[in-house]
Amino acid sequence: MSEHQFNRPIRVLVAKVGLDGHDRGARIIATSLRDAGMEVIYTGLRQTPEMVVNTALQEDVDAIGISILSGAHMTVFPKIIKLIKEKQMDDVLLTGGGIIPEADAKQLQQMGVGELFPPGTTTASIVEYITGWVHQHRNF
Repeated sequence: MSEHQFNRPIRVLVAKVGLDGHDRGARIIATSLRDAGMEVIYTGLRQTPEMVVNTALQEDVDAIGISILSGAHMTVFPKIIKLIKEKQMDDVLLTGGGIIPEADAKQLQQMGVGELFPPGTTTASIVEYITGWVHQHRNF
């Protein structure tokens, strides 16, 4: 699937933040990442940004994927970016997907969020993006 070789599986935290109760997409992504050979930690519903970042730190993940359909992306992503920087986790990818207008996605990417995937994105392109990013930014 990928030309990148690693000494261990890529570790990805998949989370739903806030009151957004729709987790079908997050579960599909988690399964697809697992099927691609990644180690996936799925936190389940109703996580706070603090819970997500603390879990990511404890689990020593390479990437955090946030699924967000609630419209709170302009609150959630900046909070997580701030916490990542405070904990000096700058080598961890913050990515995600859901219903995020293009203008908001661009603004979030300027803050340090990685690629954001709208509904309908193929799971293969998400796997390829995470794998490529980790290959470029993490050493293992």
